[in-house]
Amino acid sequence: MQPQPPIRYHADLETPDADEQAAIDDINESMLYIIGKTHEDLGHAQRSVHAKSHALLEAEVTVHPDLPEDLRQGIFAEPGHTYPAIIRISTIPGDPLRDSVSLPRGLAIKLFGVDGARLPGSEDDVTQDFLFATAPAFAAPDAAGFAKTLKLVSRTTDRLEWAKSALSWILRPIVRGLEAMGADAGALKALGGYPETNPLGERYFTQVPLRFGTYVAKLDIVPRSLSFKALSDQRVDLSDGPDVLRQSVAEVMTGDGGEWTLRAQLCRNLETQPIEDASVVWPEDESPYLDIATIRVAPQTSWSDGRSRAVDDGLTFRPWRGVEAHRPLGNVMRARRQVYPVAAGRRAELTGCPMHEPVAQPKLP
Repeated sequence: MQPQPPIRYHADLETPDADEQAAIDDINESMLYIIGKTHEDLGHAQRSVHAKSHALLEAEVTVHPDLPEDLRQGIFAEPGHTYPAIIRISTIPGDPLRDSVSLPRGLAIKLFGVDGARLPGSEDDVTQDFLFATAPAFAAPDAAGFAKTLKLVSRTTDRLEWAKSALSWILRPIVRGLEAMGADAGALKALGGYPETNPLGERYFTQVPLRFGTYVAKLDIVPRSLSFKALSDQRVDLSDGPDVLRQSVAEVMTGDGGEWTLRAQLCRNLETQPIEDASVVWPEDESPYLDIATIRVAPQTSWSDGRSRAVDDGLTFRPWRGVEAHRPLGNVMRARRQVYPVAAGRRAELTGCPMHEPVAQPKLP
């Protein structure tokens, strides 16, 4: 059966709630608490989410040369065009835990030299940020649900790491068993039962929709090179040290490097692919993910103290930094528009170093 034609973007696809601001205020409060708590304990202003990085990479993103019209959209309209990029792979919590606390991962990518009408608050930039995570949809349907979850998470920041590690050890085999039976184990993964996989072999999702030029889409990233594909089912022994994921990434990046494919899933049915409910996984049988670009990372140092200072401390990644052709959509994305700058501003206050968006790809140490 042929897929339905993609739905065209128009502003009325979004339906804001009257009480959204209250949820956004709650999210801001929790994020500021996490930043303050980790700064108090560690003497360093961490991100309120995705605090611990596993890879900080120079990359390039090349648009595929033979895309059909419905995929030649936004910054992907010029066949063969290559963007320099910086990639940050991380674990989701706001405190930098030992890797034995096995939790979902995230991937943020910043493209440079991006032309086009800019999003509000990003008018003077020439970059485009996309944020991904390892779950196909967001954990909560909206900002209000996320605010409740984040408030609980904030109260466990930097507490009883040994207990988190023990719970993770218990949950991982349970998750494997549930997934072997085809059951959804997303909640247990978020509690510490995430599989012991190498971050380079993961599949990452934007989880929530964004404008895709004329249309609307979600994006994902999947391994393309053999060096990354080989890692998809390979387990990492998380007992080998507190930063074993960095080490496992480094073993691949210093030798082979690799490639991912960036793909787009076009919105074709608003009933099964809603804009406002971020917790819904868009069915791939109705709208498959389609290749749009290749992400290449040459062999390099994947993490160092110098790279951490340059990227972890020196760069921010926000979904609202980019062009109008890729405007973030839905309740959760509207919340992110407000909370990300507040969190970054607080970190800058604590470090005494305001963050400035670069105009070109920085050379990492």
